[in-house]
Amino acid sequence: MGSADREGVREGLEIFYGLVRRTRAGVLDWLEELPPELVGRRDDRFAFGSLGAIYAHVADTYLKWVGRVGLGREPVRIDARDAPGLRRAFAEVDATVEEALAAFTDWDAPLRWVQPDGAELRLTRRWLILHPITHEFHHKGQALALARVLGHPHHGAPDTDLVEP
Repeated sequence: MGSADREGVREGLEIFYGLVRRTRAGVLDWLEELPPELVGRRDDRFAFGSLGAIYAHVADTYLKWVGRVGLGREPVRIDARDAPGLRRAFAEVDATVEEALAAFTDWDAPLRWVQPDGAELRLTRRWLILHPITHEFHHKGQALALARVLGHPHHGAPDTDLVEP
């Protein structure tokens, strides 16, 4: 892949991540509108059990793959469970992704990662950016379902998945 192609990948991912940030901003705004105790209310029928824990897990996922695996940073664990704490956590996520987008090259070159259990994964830098994004949208659906069950459905405006041009 030539340098112009690599630059195009970076620019495309920057634009795409900017759209992801805009959809997330709407969700974080909504979480701040909810009663604070609701963000931490547990329902063990849902993965991670609460809205706050779901979004802390999403932030952890970005920091693991982009920060730890991609940038070689020490592991960071997000323990925020309220809306302001989650907003701070995602500011750290955004800074980490921006740093990676500026630093990464050879987007599709194989990258070897050995997990703590000894399992080896072959990844790419493109995957390190895209996986946490798809993971975020997967868990966003769970969070919205949980909020409905708790009696506080998302109001639908703005839409949590669509970003108008």
